[in-house]
Amino acid sequence: MLTQAAIALGNIFAWPNFGFLTLGTLVGIVVGCLPGLTATMALALLVPFTFTMPAMQGLIMLGGLYIGAMYGGAISATLINTPGTPSAIATTFDGFPLAKKGMAQHSLVAAAYSSMIGGLFGTVLLLFLSPPLARMALQFGPAEYFWMAVFGLTIIATLSTESILKGLIGGALGLLLSTVGISPIAGDVRFTFGIPSLQGGIDLIVALIGFFSLPQVLEMVEEYHVNKHIGAFSPKPGITLEVVKELTRKPGLLLRSSLVGTIVGIIPGAGGNIASLLSYNEAVRWSSRPEEFGQGTIDGVAAAEAANNAVVPGALTPLLTLGIPGSPAAAVFLGTLLLHGLRPGPELFTEFGEITYALIFSLAVSSVVMFVMGVCGSQWFARMINFPISFLAPMVTFLSVIGSYAIRNNYLDVVAMLGFGFLGYVSRKLGFHPGPIVLGLILGPMAEQGLVQGMIIGRASGSIIQYFFCRPLSAVFILLSFISALWPFLAKSYRRQMKRG
Repeated sequence: MLTQAAIALGNIFAWPNFGFLTLGTLVGIVVGCLPGLTATMALALLVPFTFTMPAMQGLIMLGGLYIGAMYGGAISATLINTPGTPSAIATTFDGFPLAKKGMAQHSLVAAAYSSMIGGLFGTVLLLFLSPPLARMALQFGPAEYFWMAVFGLTIIATLSTESILKGLIGGALGLLLSTVGISPIAGDVRFTFGIPSLQGGIDLIVALIGFFSLPQVLEMVEEYHVNKHIGAFSPKPGITLEVVKELTRKPGLLLRSSLVGTIVGIIPGAGGNIASLLSYNEAVRWSSRPEEFGQGTIDGVAAAEAANNAVVPGALTPLLTLGIPGSPAAAVFLGTLLLHGLRPGPELFTEFGEITYALIFSLAVSSVVMFVMGVCGSQWFARMINFPISFLAPMVTFLSVIGSYAIRNNYLDVVAMLGFGFLGYVSRKLGFHPGPIVLGLILGPMAEQGLVQGMIIGRASGSIIQYFFCRPLSAVFILLSFISALWPFLAKSYRRQMKRG
């Protein structure tokens, strides 16, 4: 095994393998920063180009693209308050406020550095602990998915800094929107109003672009007579070193976020969007200055980005060891492996060890390459906030329309995006944060499917209560849900007592 791993590591740096890895990483960053174009979409488009390549070269290039796309989403999240990929939702919470303060480069460097740490951490776990981690993923049934969704919904209290009641209302609206379409269990058609394209439900990316991008454009136009630019950026020497030093002094933040991302990535069906939100919630919970989150702190950016990049090795863990993809992007990798005659499973590490280890090592190497590219480009990316709003507003609108249409080549998605944009703008004016709405939309299908399937299995096994409440992982998520729901109130009470004392 060690011999195969050593040969694989050497092959990555051989020409042209390293060139393909670098190219894949660069393409991933570009695709990731464009709203509407996801890592899965980019991987699917690039797979045909790997047909004529040796399996190792093709997989190395796809690994670099996957890593690059996860970081690329942070660029648009920081500069125009629009997550380039669903995984960058939590990055908008602090990335854009930092950009408005003139600290866009700080945010981009923090995203690049924490993404590298997350990718390296997840790769190490994949390399040494993949079998036990994959077996843990097999323990997840409908009850565990339901309670994990409930645990995720408790983040609403963290996202609702102004009013928890408004956060709960927003979360309920998101859950309601998640029920649009055909029921995953009974097959009933719900809230489609006779529109066939709604039978497949509301596309998450369309909703993200609508809730985050268009309201920002409308606010730009609204404030144009006061502010001609989003912010003011002037390059300063030493920003990269300053940010890296600050984050290096917080190993707990990066390691905790990376661990959350890796574990969530291993669970089939849970992706980078859930991981980044959970990690952001934990960062707020453990911070000594939670009031700074949402106002522009690199801790928030680092927590989100470390988690969503750690998802990449995590999602590949059950794929390589058991043949079960942990995410849609991992499913594309499954197809690529099969096309090259590689069958995922335990024998993959013995019969095709050099290729398998090359893919694993490519995630680590591309994380470092991505960091170098991100740091080198951060100064130039950050200059975008100096562009006049008269240029940015039409450009963001154009990208939003193109991104919405490109998902399914359906003009009704553009109409839906515009509708969500108007709803997002009105909700902001009324004091509703878009985070809880999007969170409900993401977790709604998981909660519904887990609840209904769990009730069916519980009834068949003799006790619904026992099925939902007496399984070990379910008990863990129930406990975490209680702690997460009560923590904001307990922390606020504790801080109040400390001030009195």
